Amino acid sequence: MKLSTLALLTSFTLISACSILPKPEPFDLYRLPSAQSSVAPAHATPQRWSLRLNKPQASEALNSPNIAVIPQGDVISSYKGARWSDPAPVLMRNRLLDGFQRDGRVTLLSTDDSNFQADLELGGSLQAFQTEYQGTNAGVIVRLDALLVRGYDQRILASKRFEVRQPLSDVKVPAVVAGFGQASDQLTTQVVAWAVEQGQKVAPPPRP
Repeated sequence: MKLSTLALLTSFTLISACSILPKPEPFDLYRLPSAQSSVAPAHATPQRWSLRLNKPQASEALNSPNIAVIPQGDVISSYKGARWSDPAPVLMRNRLLDGFQRDGRVTLLSTDDSNFQADLELGGSLQAFQTEYQGTNAGVIVRLDALLVRGYDQRILASKRFEVRQPLSDVKVPAVVAGFGQASDQLTTQVVAWAVEQGQKVAPPPRP
């Protein structure tokens, strides 16, 4: 058999094989919306300590772009045809970063995407980032076990659990995504206020 004939047959085989592969299911990609418009409290003193925001730890079910939902019992599922733009821990970290920037009191900010050293680090564990059903009622739940850590020796200085439940009147995906945005905004406001308060107590004094 000539080489040209063999190459032609091989190409036909590859084309046939490719044609029977299942096509990927199309999906809509959602970013985490924000309606937050908070500003720094009146007469607030800018902080001179630096803060690094780390992605919170999360279970395998949450550490993915899937939009998680618990329709009943302990079954964890996800919305068909919809994905987050990033895994939930990244969305939460970025929302917290945006919250601190909007608040304005802590200006020396970085994330764990960089290697910058900071006086304090904020991380923890993302325990819930999903929709849950109770009977016919549905709501978004965001739960974060936050840790404030000293940068140079990783000593835990403060910890607190934050949880926000946002009821949903519409369970279509766009409305669910909006609910996640509202819940994340509320939780971010609480975390920022707590972290600034704790940071004022435990941050090292400014260098001369």
